Amino acid sequence: MAVEAKRAALSGAEVSGTGLRTAWYVAVILMLCNTLSFIDRQILSLLVTPIKHDLGISDTAIGLLQGAAFALFYTLLGLPMGRIADRGSRRTLIAAGIFFWSIMTAMCAAARSFSTLFFARMGVGVGEATLAPSAFSLISDYFPRERLGTAMSIFSMGIFFGSGLALIVGGTVIGAVSQLPAVEVPLIGTIASWRLTFLIVGLPGMLMALLVYTIREPLRQNLLRTTDGQVSRLGLSEVAAQLRLRWQSVVGICLGLAFQALCNYAQQAWLPTFFTRVHGWNARQAGLTLGSLSLITGVTGMYLGGRLCDFWQRRRLHDAPLRVGVLATLSAGIFFCSAMSMPTVKWQLALLVPAFFFLAMPVGSSYASLQLIFPNQVRGQVGALQIFTLNLGGLILGPLLPGVFNDHLFRNANMVGWSLALTVGAASLLSAALFRATWRPYRTHYFRMQEAQ
Repeated sequence: MAVEAKRAALSGAEVSGTGLRTAWYVAVILMLCNTLSFIDRQILSLLVTPIKHDLGISDTAIGLLQGAAFALFYTLLGLPMGRIADRGSRRTLIAAGIFFWSIMTAMCAAARSFSTLFFARMGVGVGEATLAPSAFSLISDYFPRERLGTAMSIFSMGIFFGSGLALIVGGTVIGAVSQLPAVEVPLIGTIASWRLTFLIVGLPGMLMALLVYTIREPLRQNLLRTTDGQVSRLGLSEVAAQLRLRWQSVVGICLGLAFQALCNYAQQAWLPTFFTRVHGWNARQAGLTLGSLSLITGVTGMYLGGRLCDFWQRRRLHDAPLRVGVLATLSAGIFFCSAMSMPTVKWQLALLVPAFFFLAMPVGSSYASLQLIFPNQVRGQVGALQIFTLNLGGLILGPLLPGVFNDHLFRNANMVGWSLALTVGAASLLSAALFRATWRPYRTHYFRMQEAQ
């Protein structure tokens, strides 16, 4: 026990020196993994038109491919992956997941029907289910709580790096291959040229799995212990008990983040289609423009949201992650709905800049919020629960609702902008209300965790 205490003390000392540089390296590597995951899931949004043409499917089916097909297994497997992350090697789990989802992204090129493409997208979700719970747990062990908001935001920058690069690189690739005739690919056969995009973005991901092994497993910090000082191994009933002790914070944060994610996934899935349908842009123009905006403003918003969270934490506003959530979601809804109501492209793009900024702002701090109030043995699982609810509300409904509104409410393909405004406006209000309602119970759970430590 004395040896273990000494190791823990040394680990804590490292945070101020070499250990902190190592911690930031780990955060950047995990951010690159997150970037890759979002490239592989987002690339479909640029291929809506050729997929609809080749497979003969509706906007609602496209929404299912972008949302439910991916999210079904990504959501269901997240919880057991979180338990594995809390008990085993988080590094190995991430590497195996990257390898598998890269293969399945490439296999999307071979899909000949809605059902086969749906199955391939499910495979991408299976692989990506390993990343977030493992990354949350790793980062929480590497960083002190005063830096956790920024660290989680660095990891979460991968959302906007990935989404932006998917649009930029994807648009460029699609523009390059769109004029090519059908291509013969070994093991797959003759495919339409646009299908090459899946191969080009999928196969290089296997190299990222090797890069993950340059990071090491840290000592697990803030472990729950028995009365005699031994580390507790929590069974499922004990994990459930820990969740019940903090149920108000868990429900409020998970649902608030789910509605916030709904806004992000809706715009990522349908904004390229809005500009191609309504303004006549081609895929390359939509990809480069929206990708650049998303990358620059999204990454900036993500980083500054984390810094604001940590600043408020140092000022002893211990509900800081939730304050960032309220500020960001309200602002994002106002700017995004205003952008969709503008009559010209110039004004739409101008208002999308602050909309993207505020859409990105609360993500990293929201991930950090639950890590701050739970012991180590539960962090991977509570992170998985966060992703679980995020996907049920955000990743499934975000891409689906604008397509449903288009097909069944407006009954006009060119009304996709109003479908997006309705989706994002309502979801942002619900998100802000949930974050605000959770301030008081969250402060109570935060102080209890500090006392326990």
